[in-house]
Amino acid sequence: MAEFGRLDILANNAGVLAQGPTQDLTLEEWNKVISVNLTGVFLVAKHAGRQMIKQNYGKIVNTASISGLVGNAGLCAYNASKGGVVNLTRSLAAEWGQYNITVNAIAPGPFPSEMTQDLLTDPGWQEQIKSTTVLGRPGREGELDGAVVYLASDASSYTTGVILPVDGGWIAV
Repeated sequence: MAEFGRLDILANNAGVLAQGPTQDLTLEEWNKVISVNLTGVFLVAKHAGRQMIKQNYGKIVNTASISGLVGNAGLCAYNASKGGVVNLTRSLAAEWGQYNITVNAIAPGPFPSEMTQDLLTDPGWQEQIKSTTVLGRPGREGELDGAVVYLASDASSYTTGVILPVDGGWIAV
């Protein structure tokens, strides 16, 4: 605000992972994942939303996950947190549409990142990606960009409350 005088776009992107059997998940691990992945997204959106409401315009693009749309064994806290982001996105869209604020989310499938490094190098996960994505591979660098640019641009002025999977066809099959 100090530099530009307004806030038009928020790309709300946060994620940590705790993996393993649910019965072995500690409350500390659960709280960390929920705190970063869901509460963090809520707090940033809440404060950005205040400014966007004042200016009667804004675009919020949250990062959910296909894990918020489908379940994956061993990712209980992550699935719950990203499912929360999915419904937080829809709730904010319903609440803030009257202020000309669109709120949408991308739902990435498997993409290489620091967080997914161990998963994507695991032979079991590699096989699951091959068998469950129509494209048979994880996403590549740059393949999320178009979805984010669309949702942050005026081309999406009539799009709100949408969760856009960018998942190589994972949820299609």
